Amino acid sequence: MDDDDAPALSAHALAALSEFMREQNERGDSEEEVALVKEDWRLSQFWYDRETAETLVEEVRRLVQAEPPAPPVSVACIACPTLYAYLKKMDDGISTKILEFDKRFEQYGNDFVFYDYNQPEELPLELKHSYRIIVADPPYLSKECLEKVAKTISFLANPKDSFLLLLTGAVQKERALELLNVRPCGFRPRHTNKLGNEFLVLTNYDPQDRLGGWDTT
Repeated sequence: MDDDDAPALSAHALAALSEFMREQNERGDSEEEVALVKEDWRLSQFWYDRETAETLVEEVRRLVQAEPPAPPVSVACIACPTLYAYLKKMDDGISTKILEFDKRFEQYGNDFVFYDYNQPEELPLELKHSYRIIVADPPYLSKECLEKVAKTISFLANPKDSFLLLLTGAVQKERALELLNVRPCGFRPRHTNKLGNEFLVLTNYDPQDRLGGWDTT
């Protein structure tokens, strides 16, 4: 067969094929795992599994979209680099800071803020009361750690109105309610390395039908 006789797709078929390939590429991109640095257990680092990270990102995106466009809503991620990495991949348009002790995350440039929970308010003054959405995952399941992270949350949170998602062990449920007025949701976060402790996601707002709703049991 001569080249001139080779079958050619119609303009409509070419457009359909182009659209199909675009959708496949987008689907492939969204299904890729987000690369993170290796966990350092000495720093009590345990990364969320993909379902957990994506579920949390979707909740953050819903909260952002529900807010007025001006001024822009910013998100603070306290000691939860998995969420930060997935959020930047899935919606890079959301202004986000990652507060972390591990300086390997300096790779994220100006989004990185060095954070030591033992000095809960040793943070740049421009961050004070600047965040409507805060996600926090205290590195240790101790009363002292949660109390100090609660001080950081108070430092960062917009005093008029802010949304808080707290990820921590179930053993902290009553203390978290007392300190931060958060309640557990039905959704149970999981980690790539299975942990023996039951973990919860707690919020200071009613997520309604999202995150499994508030767990009233």
